Amino acid sequence: MRILIYGLNYAPELTGIGKYTGEMSSWLAARGHEVHVVTAPPYYPAWSIREDYRGKLYRTEKVPGEPVVYRTPLYVPAKPTGLKRMVHLFSFMAGSLPVMLCQIFWKPEIVFTVEPTFFGAPLALLVAQTAGTASWLHVQDFEVDAAFDLGLLPAKGLIHDFALGIEEFFTRAFTCVSSISHKMVERAVAKGIPAARTVLFPNWVDVDAIHPQPQDAANSFRRELSLEDKIILLYSGNMGAKQGLELLAPLARFFESDTRVHFLFCGDGAFRPQLETLVAHLPNVTLLPLQPFSRLNDLLNAADIHLLPQRAGAADLVMPSKLTGMLSSGRPVIATADAGTQVAHVVEGCGVVVPAEDAPALHAAVRQLIDDAPLRQQLGIAARQYAVEHLGKEQVLLQFEKGLRGLVFKR
Repeated sequence: MRILIYGLNYAPELTGIGKYTGEMSSWLAARGHEVHVVTAPPYYPAWSIREDYRGKLYRTEKVPGEPVVYRTPLYVPAKPTGLKRMVHLFSFMAGSLPVMLCQIFWKPEIVFTVEPTFFGAPLALLVAQTAGTASWLHVQDFEVDAAFDLGLLPAKGLIHDFALGIEEFFTRAFTCVSSISHKMVERAVAKGIPAARTVLFPNWVDVDAIHPQPQDAANSFRRELSLEDKIILLYSGNMGAKQGLELLAPLARFFESDTRVHFLFCGDGAFRPQLETLVAHLPNVTLLPLQPFSRLNDLLNAADIHLLPQRAGAADLVMPSKLTGMLSSGRPVIATADAGTQVAHVVEGCGVVVPAEDAPALHAAVRQLIDDAPLRQQLGIAARQYAVEHLGKEQVLLQFEKGLRGLVFKR
């Protein structure tokens, strides 16, 4: 198939959407499909364009056996406020416009686009309809809903109604709409998308690359940080506004006198400078920069307990991509999520779920797992089993490829 992929984030970004879109595109190319990708230069989660991608507005990357990648310009604010985020997203759509229009002459058989950013949806539809081809919208985050919940857009009034109307109009125009959890697919249906045109397309994990290691002093991170004898609680991933990371500093302060425990916070993002300030004087906290993929398995296996904080109301708007690696590493997860959400459904049985933004409940859950090593082991085994049975990369992408073929065949 000739597949055009249009998305804001892409490899070599190491976290979130860019990681998954990059892996998906390379997998499709390795299967023999012709894949073109229109994307931005890597900038996330640091909110700064990577140095080796600066100085050139447009560039084309061609590597044998890999997708053809077209990089287009965008505005990246150093401190992303609500208005600056809007300009940032719009700038990608505007900058990618000429490249996307040129793709019409390539005659793709399907146009696949990723939300965020929803600003790109109209352009993806324009290209698909002009080329007479199928269109697929994949929702990693419900961007409009998240903007309401985070206060970037007003929760009611004319702007609220207009944003929802625009979202419904363009989303309904896609041949297929997918999302990464059952709850998010249900939300798409509730927004007016016919159930017959919705698909579950979950994030995945390479269960061979991310696998349990013995919990001993041989772990490279434990050894380098002199934490061989500690119970390590790890948060690793994007440090942004919707992660609820403001819970981490009080949590570490609460356990400051417990010499058995150490907190490891690893990643980058808009909230990182604030987190650094909050934990600056805590001796039981170590902050690390974002780690390369080659060290990810060691990092995830350094943990005795994974931490997955989230803000209230976010657990069905976003499905944290970092959760797949946590589960595959065979360690228990403590997640802050409201009952009945997809995050709670996945983590139950693989860890402990506490109500979002409930600090006492979070402290109690951490205390429970710190004090109960057999329970940690039991939950870790269940986490690994869930990842292998439900989140394996090959099985997820084979099902996705089958869906692509079905749409192309129907056209």
